[in-house]
Amino acid sequence: MNTRAIESLRRRLGSDEPAYGIWITLESPSIAEIAAALGLDYIVIDAEHGHLDWRDIANHLRGVVRSETVALVRLAELNGGLIKRALDLGADGIVIPWIESASQAEKMVAFARYPPSGVRGMGAERATGWGRALAQHAREANDHVLCVPIIETVAGGRRIDEIASVPGIEILQLGPADYSSSAGYGGQWEGPGVAEEILRIKDAIRGHGKHAGIAATSDDDLEHRREQGFRLLSVGMDAGLLLRSLSASLKRIGRDAVLTPTLTPPPRNQESK
Repeated sequence: MNTRAIESLRRRLGSDEPAYGIWITLESPSIAEIAAALGLDYIVIDAEHGHLDWRDIANHLRGVVRSETVALVRLAELNGGLIKRALDLGADGIVIPWIESASQAEKMVAFARYPPSGVRGMGAERATGWGRALAQHAREANDHVLCVPIIETVAGGRRIDEIASVPGIEILQLGPADYSSSAGYGGQWEGPGVAEEILRIKDAIRGHGKHAGIAATSDDDLEHRREQGFRLLSVGMDAGLLLRSLSASLKRIGRDAVLTPTLTPPPRNQESK
């Protein structure tokens, strides 16, 4: 756990300044290392979707060691065993999808904290210096671990006030695409009425003195979200940023193409439309 990075992030957010980060879905730890070298405030290692395994997660965590970049791990579900393992590897916090109630948020915090305020078990793993720094980690962990629920369903949005009131929750991430899906608009980033709902939820979060996070879809959107009052701002996902850059370069030379689910490229003599 990088307490210095966590405290730096908290100071930035506490001053109502935006914190910028990236979501990592690809295997190479060089991505995390580059993010830290560029001075990003945080990374989220995405173990919900995609194919990152525990070795990949550990290597990404190593990529930001000794930096001031907070490393969070998004897990696939609210699960005490998964949370314990991510934190034992040295994550600064966890991001949990599909949180829809205060009781789920409370469980999330409890799973991430040692007794008496939680149920996390002691382990002689990387976070504790393989057991050699167990006492120091035990003293610091409960006060520093970051627990970030994702509000990404209509049910979660309806209960935002009770979720945002849970002690130990400082940051809440919003997921427009899943929110749209739960509202009946699958495949849309912000379906009809969802943009307004996202802003309502953000305002409720800020009203509780907490911070709202969201992923930007473009550079212009990043500025727009900052102006709207979102403070944990993702510039994008690694694969998405790579695709964005490649597509822009290819378009300049007349070779832009549209990806399909089959990942089969179009014939080279066929211009994309």
